[in-house]
Amino acid sequence: MQVMVAGATGAVGRLLVPLLMNAGHEVTGLSRSSRGLERVRGLGASAVQADAFDRDGLRKAVAAAAPDVVIHQLTALADADGEATDRLRREGTRNLVDAAKAAGVRRIIAQSLSWAYAPGEGPADETVPLDVGAEQPRGAMVDGIQALEETAAEIETAVALRFGILYGPGTWYAPGGAVAAALAGDSTARLLAYLDADSSVTSFVHVADAARATVAALDWPAGPVNIVDDEPAQGREWLPVLAEALGVPAPEPVSGRMDWARGASNRTARSRGWQPEHPTWRHGFAEQGSA
Repeated sequence: MQVMVAGATGAVGRLLVPLLMNAGHEVTGLSRSSRGLERVRGLGASAVQADAFDRDGLRKAVAAAAPDVVIHQLTALADADGEATDRLRREGTRNLVDAAKAAGVRRIIAQSLSWAYAPGEGPADETVPLDVGAEQPRGAMVDGIQALEETAAEIETAVALRFGILYGPGTWYAPGGAVAAALAGDSTARLLAYLDADSSVTSFVHVADAARATVAALDWPAGPVNIVDDEPAQGREWLPVLAEALGVPAPEPVSGRMDWARGASNRTARSRGWQPEHPTWRHGFAEQGSA
């Protein structure tokens, strides 16, 4: 199968490309920079240069690659740029989908989020509506996710992978990353993530498991699927474990809960044969700390 990966040099993409090739697929990685092209080629894949905001250039790049499937992993999260990521989800997805349709692509797999659900009790499954109308800045993120998923659904078979909080190599939660800096007292880094040891519930997924799910989704039917580990957890539970693994001070427990922070269920993904190799954040955080 001919597969184009948009965002091939990101935290998930750099693990995804080799997995796709090992599964026998022909892979073309899309990057906006010459440095990114070198990184994609270093993984053994073909590479093509285009910017997601350049409609004409992107259309030419997709047409030249002639993929059977497009995998959308575009974000600006490596730069901790929420506004740019929201724009990529709206405008970049629009351009990518239009280019894919023009090239006759009939399947797309898009990176979405598992914490954009409406407030409620208990882990959310895929039937729970998105938190449309949420207050800012959350509202901009939810609007971006809604636009991404609705635009991707214009392709005949569109799978939206709603990832939990990504941790592991290349993420904010890796040793030496933004979360470690925030927990160590860096006020600038503290703005990047919600890090209160309260009763708010988070679902995580290791980047390697996210990449494996993306490969599995080549055979899945259309629709959203939560890709999370087996243990949604309150901040007062997971933050001390992460802090110990990262070798930084643990935050003091506090009361309260964000009403939207409810975690997510992975029942649908498991019913399709996917299961995380890092089944809980406890296992994965400890592995990070011993690396």
